[in-house]
Amino acid sequence: MKLAVGCDHTGIDLKKRIFEHLEKRGISYQDFGTTLEERADYPLIGEAVAEAVVRGEYDGGVLICGTGIGISISANKVPGIRAVVCSEPYSALLAKQHNNCNILAMGARVVGQELAVMILDAWLDGKHEGGRHQMRVDLISEIERKYSNGGRRD
Repeated sequence: MKLAVGCDHTGIDLKKRIFEHLEKRGISYQDFGTTLEERADYPLIGEAVAEAVVRGEYDGGVLICGTGIGISISANKVPGIRAVVCSEPYSALLAKQHNNCNILAMGARVVGQELAVMILDAWLDGKHEGGRHQMRVDLISEIERKYSNGGRRD
């Protein structure tokens, strides 16, 4: 497994903790930034990680900003991405099992580092269950295609 990981300036410390944990699990990753504590624009980082995941260069992505909300919204603008922001492990597990989410987002100002590791593990260990859940993922993709022409419903 190989993950694309990115954060804004608020997520640098949590990202470092995530890297330590991924290394312990033997999971490879690529750092999409930022590494600077100066203000970074999370939409650009969310987009870069999302594009890399959609191109198939990575099996999934992890994004971190202050709350996880803005960076996940940004990632979700890339067709084919199903990013979820989670603040506890159960939602992360179900996001993978039911929605086959391909990006996990977390908030560095919302979750502590050890809770973040638990959330990450739940998401990584989850397996998409398919079946009725795949039918719903397909419906989500259909909605995405319907609005991919600039927001018009043609």
